[in-house]
Amino acid sequence: MIRPQPQGLKVTCNTGDPSFPVGAETTILGLETSCDETAASVVVGGHLVRSSVVSSQVDIHARFGGVVPEIASRAHVDLLTPVIAEALVEAGVDGPDLHAVAATVGPGLVGSLLVGVSTAKALALVWDIPFVAVNHLEAHLYAALVEDPSLELPVVVLLVSGGHTMLVAMEGHGRYRLLGSTLDDAAGEAFDKVARYLGLGYPGGPAIDRVAMDGDPHAIAFPRAMMAEGLDFSFSGLKTAVINHVRKHPDASTADVAASFQEAVVDVLVAKARRAAVQIGARGLVLGGGVAANSLLRERFLSACVEEGVHGFLPSRAMCTDNAAMVAAAAWWRLGSDGPSGLDHGADPNLRLPLIG
Repeated sequence: MIRPQPQGLKVTCNTGDPSFPVGAETTILGLETSCDETAASVVVGGHLVRSSVVSSQVDIHARFGGVVPEIASRAHVDLLTPVIAEALVEAGVDGPDLHAVAATVGPGLVGSLLVGVSTAKALALVWDIPFVAVNHLEAHLYAALVEDPSLELPVVVLLVSGGHTMLVAMEGHGRYRLLGSTLDDAAGEAFDKVARYLGLGYPGGPAIDRVAMDGDPHAIAFPRAMMAEGLDFSFSGLKTAVINHVRKHPDASTADVAASFQEAVVDVLVAKARRAAVQIGARGLVLGGGVAANSLLRERFLSACVEEGVHGFLPSRAMCTDNAAMVAAAAWWRLGSDGPSGLDHGADPNLRLPLIG
């Protein structure tokens, strides 16, 4: 039997009928294992983070120059139980205090996803509480609302990570329109590939960000693909341009190459984000995803928001990378609108963001 939910705010689905009562005291344990971060978090009321524990596998995968799926899933098996225990202790709660347990079900590495999903279902059965399936991309959209629950919708979210580069209009809770996406490499993927070619190591984003500080961003005129064309992105040609330039100029300063590459990526991301905000009349612009931790992108993004006169929101760097607080926050809204997920809900490595229109 599902335990009674605390009284308070009720979130309704699009038809206006309450599907499942959630309140300001509804406490959810979120799990995140979509790639190489093992994370657990306890969130109350959709935004009050009582604990957020993340165990990174960066050191494990660094020697391979990228994430090895089999190694990642095995690491999750070893790490998830102690990470959950730490999150519960830090939050000062136990199973009987929770109202639901949520896990990322996709997109991501299927082996990694299955570890989190299986664990969440087992805990839901043991503690006799609902299980909530969470879309990883939707969770990134809610990262901003965790830190600023007063954020007024609609907003445009620039979601930039190793696997995705998207412009999403968040018109309401659960109401998303895709405005633009990458046609080839994601921005984070381009960062990793260029960093690997330059011998800067893994992960590529932080490495290029660090090296670029000593370089001239205008030293090399790398292309800005599709700069004036719609809201879609393309970074494959830029990556190739970097490789070709280094081959032709082997003595080129690595710092200058990194800085010029980063400048080209950020120029395109910011230009299209501000164009999207104007196009839909957004009240705000939100940055999200792992690449949102990039120093230059954060600086230029806020400057663009000031120039356009829209509210700009930058999540903390801890909330940019994969974490379970955003999973629990998204689960709070999904539990209220859709109710509990079935225990037959599986992992979907190719899961897409649910869109309207």
